[in-house]
Amino acid sequence: MKIGELAHRTGVSVRALRYYEEKGVLRPDRTPSGYRIFADSDVRKVAHIQTLLAAGLGMDLIGEILACLAGESLLLDACRERLEAERRRITGDIDRLVHTRSLLDGLLATTRDPAEQEHAGRMS
Repeated sequence: MKIGELAHRTGVSVRALRYYEEKGVLRPDRTPSGYRIFADSDVRKVAHIQTLLAAGLGMDLIGEILACLAGESLLLDACRERLEAERRRITGDIDRLVHTRSLLDGLLATTRDPAEQEHAGRMS
């Protein structure tokens, strides 16, 4: 399929797909006239890229992860170590966010909503 069809099927812009190619995470074949030709499996690959980007991963790491998913890496132990390190980083980020949310919840619990204050003032 050509790049426009891949964009349509994935909901990702042509520009983004070209960027993924530039970063080496998508590797389409080329026709003799230079058109990119993508495989059906690239639809799933683009979905993986989108998920990993949404999780805050960079393109270099995404390339490593996709290589692991495809079994292209000769150093599967290194893949596992890199994935475990990234998982630890994300877990730390989540823990910090949960802590921050708890702090905000505590602050909200000690303050009143302006509408509640107005209502309480009328009741007095």
